[in-house]
Amino acid sequence: MKLYIVRHGETVWNRHHKVQGVADIPLAENGILLAEKTGEALKNVSFDLCITSPLVRARKTAELILAKQAHKVPVKEDIRIREINFGVLEGVVCMNDAREYLDPQMKKFFTDPWNFDRPKDGESIRDVLARTKEFWEELIHNPKLQDKTILIASHGCAVRALLHNVYKDHEDFWHGFVPPNCSVNVVEVTDGQAVLLEDDKVYA
Repeated sequence: MKLYIVRHGETVWNRHHKVQGVADIPLAENGILLAEKTGEALKNVSFDLCITSPLVRARKTAELILAKQAHKVPVKEDIRIREINFGVLEGVVCMNDAREYLDPQMKKFFTDPWNFDRPKDGESIRDVLARTKEFWEELIHNPKLQDKTILIASHGCAVRALLHNVYKDHEDFWHGFVPPNCSVNVVEVTDGQAVLLEDDKVYA
């Protein structure tokens, strides 16, 4: 099994450093362009299946990538790879253009995620790890998918949570940083063992 795990393209909220979470924000023009470039770069990868977060920015990214495929690829949605729910923090501007944090809770989310407190009506990092772990185990042990190449379209925090099942260092949740928009992580899974082949590749 080979997995191409992609973060969605840029949105207006990304550009303005607004907390997005489960807010269903569409791709910005630049996000569409980047997804199209990613699709062009991956056009010779013959995908058998696509699994996407139900949020429109991930779904549209997947559609734009798959538009470059020579054949129609089945797409299914899975809420378990949706972005973290920030609850009452959704829509908050978390930093300025100089990348100085404006909100103490969001500063903790990015710099000390294990101690990020679950916001009212929202999720913690551990909540996201639990649901993406369930998705991951179900996927990699599905006997019908062992020889398949699969595109997974998700989100910054959810991508890192998924890759938590692959990374050796489980202390550094962010693996150094939030994955860039439209970055691609390629993982090969053999007999339940996962190896990272490509790390945060961006086809700009």
